[in-house]
Amino acid sequence: MGSDHISASRVIAAEPQELFDLVADPTMHAVFDGSGSVRGVRGSSRKLALGDRFTASMRIGLPYLISNKVVEYEEGRRIAWSHVGGWIWRYEFEAVDDGTLVTETFDWSRSLAKPYIALAGWGPRNQRNMERTLERLEAFTTNRRSGT
Repeated sequence: MGSDHISASRVIAAEPQELFDLVADPTMHAVFDGSGSVRGVRGSSRKLALGDRFTASMRIGLPYLISNKVVEYEEGRRIAWSHVGGWIWRYEFEAVDDGTLVTETFDWSRSLAKPYIALAGWGPRNQRNMERTLERLEAFTTNRRSGT
């Protein structure tokens, strides 16, 4: 774990592009979000690209909306978005023998709220949430394939 970012990784038995396409569709985020805070996204299903914006309906204590912008994008390999708080949520996809190594990173290296993030304990909490997110992403992918 870095001092200003944390990551969770999991090998999922699926092709990188399949997993990338799920994460690149913001309407799917509530399906596999392990934190329970993503409630939905304004707008219809679409594939994000560099510079695109999307607004998520969230709930951490109280409901709120947050506008995000895609700040990193490499088709099939990496996508990341950021919002006014300055932290970044990044997903990376790497083909491996058993499927795809998916890594989710919470990166607050550019955030002006660094001290608050540390004080609030967001690193360890988000670590657990990211692990659950990757578990849910794997379960969703597996269930979709089996038709359940």
